[in-house]
Order: sequence, then C-alpha cells, then structure tokens
Amino acid sequence: MKFIDQASLRIKAGDGGHGCIAFLREKFRPKGGPCGGDGGKGGDVIFIGNDNLNTLLDVSLKKHYKAKNGQHGKGKNMHGKNADDIIISVPLGTIIKDSNTKQIIIDVTKSNEKYVILKGGNGGFGNARYKTKIQTAPRIANDGQIGQDLEIDLELKVLADVGLVGFPNAGKSTFIAKISNAKPKIADYPFTTLTPNLGIVRHGHFKSFVVADIPGLIKDASKGKGLGSQFLKHIERTSVLAFMLDPTQGEVGEQYEKLNKELASHNKDILKKKSIILITKKDIHQDKIDVKVLPEEIKRHFISSITGDQTDNAIADISDLLEE
Repeated sequence: MKFIDQASLRIKAGDGGHGCIAFLREKFRPKGGPCGGDGGKGGDVIFIGNDNLNTLLDVSLKKHYKAKNGQHGKGKNMHGKNADDIIISVPLGTIIKDSNTKQIIIDVTKSNEKYVILKGGNGGFGNARYKTKIQTAPRIANDGQIGQDLEIDLELKVLADVGLVGFPNAGKSTFIAKISNAKPKIADYPFTTLTPNLGIVRHGHFKSFVVADIPGLIKDASKGKGLGSQFLKHIERTSVLAFMLDPTQGEVGEQYEKLNKELASHNKDILKKKSIILITKKDIHQDKIDVKVLPEEIKRHFISSITGDQTDNAIADISDLLEE
C-alpha cells in the first residue's frame, strides 16, 4: 500500500434552506394567515480521528467534499429538513491547516473525537415568522445562509513515544519486531521500510509505550535526498529518540554525528529530546567498539535483536526516560 502523508482538499458546508412564503387556503378559510415554514440547516463538515487508519490515502482520493444543503421550507408551517453532516475519517496525528494562511485549524490526536471544521448555513425564516398584529399577511421570507467554504492542507505525523533513528539497514525493523507487536518487512537491503511502522511495547506491570520505526535516513536527507526527507517530520512527535548505530557500517561515532546533523538541519529542536543509543547486531559484530566517541551522558546498550541480548535493559531505560 502506498504511504500518503499529505493531501489538499476543498471542503464546503451545506447551505441553509430558504424560508417559504405561503398562506393557508382551506375550504372554510379562503384567506387564512401566513403558513410558510423555515428552511433546514445545511450540513457541517466534521473530521474524526480513526486509530485504524495509517495513511491519508482514502481521503486524498477525493479532492472536493461538500455537505448537503438543508431543505426549503414548505406551506402549512412545514419546516425544511436539516441536512446530514459530512464526516471525514483521518488517522491520528493528522494536522489540518488553512491552505492560504497556513494556520493550523486542528490537530487530530484522539480516536473517535469529532472536530467541526465548517458549520452549515442556518435555514431562512418563513413568512409565518413575520406575522404581527399590524402586518397580518407578510409576504417576506429569508433565504438560507451560505455554508462556509475552505481549502485545507492535511499533513500526517505519526504519533509515537519513541522514534527509532538510524541509517538504512541499521536494524530498526528487526528491533521493533523483537520488542513489540509490529510486523514490519525485514530484508538485508536498504530502504526495506518505506512507511513508518508503529509498535506497542508492553513491559513491567501494565506499562506500555508506542515506538515508531522511521525509514532510514541518508546523508542530506534534510535537503530532499533519499526516502528520509519525507519522514523526518514524523520524529517531531516523539518524546524520546533511540539512535540505532550499526557497527558493521563503520565507526559508530561518525554515524551518530551524521544522524544528529540531519536532524538538526530539519529542526534544531529535535535534538532537545531525550535520547538513548542502541548499538546493534551484537550477535555478528565481534570487533571492539570505541564507545568513547559517544556522549557519556547518554545511556547506551550493545544489543542483538536476533538473540534478544540486552534488549530488556534497553526497554527499561527507554521507559525510565519516558517517565522522567
């Protein structure tokens, strides 16, 4: 399935129905009073968070969403029916912005919570509303209000507590498959992961956290190279960064510096997050690793996601960082 994390839409709320001009005409009341009913309200445009969705693909297939108009009022004081609202489901982590001002309208973070983005127009009053002692046969009624219209941009940023950051083939997918319920595609070639994978890690007594396997970064990813550029923004949502360093791909200190450089180029605030260093592939790498090149203040673990060596200790430290 193609991963879609951006979409542009035009949305419009329904117009209100017009009020009716009518007079009661019955067999024994040939000149009855005004009986024009009110128009119905137009439908709202509502977005709802859906934790079963992972991309904006379904939403992006349709470019224009329009709620129905309210029905017009009728004679005999019959009010027009209110139109149904249009409800658009989006994944959690979707940011909705005004396309013109780029102002954030809403940040969808809760499942099943509804967000009214546009309100439908109110229905117009029928002439029955305007009857007075002086004006007993008014021939006026209101048109319904026009529903709001807006162009919006949708941007998806995955919601996770921990983001796994590393170069392609660093072992991120293997690690998340080992410690969580996620089932990512794993293979021995770069860019196996084409979409962010989310996994729930359960540990201790009823404790859990969500970890995101972010697709591997490459040099100059922040400038638009490789697959990493379109996924760097997902790291902004996380609370803790787990740097995955693969000693089979070269000196771990250089890898750490390059990863930090790419993150800083995208958004310097990312480096203010709490972090942990996980040196991977302990089961196949037997050479001595120089850990002095890594920051002393950051906890580090030399792990094997295949055998599970040190993964429990890594999970415990990540949990501690999240609780601080």
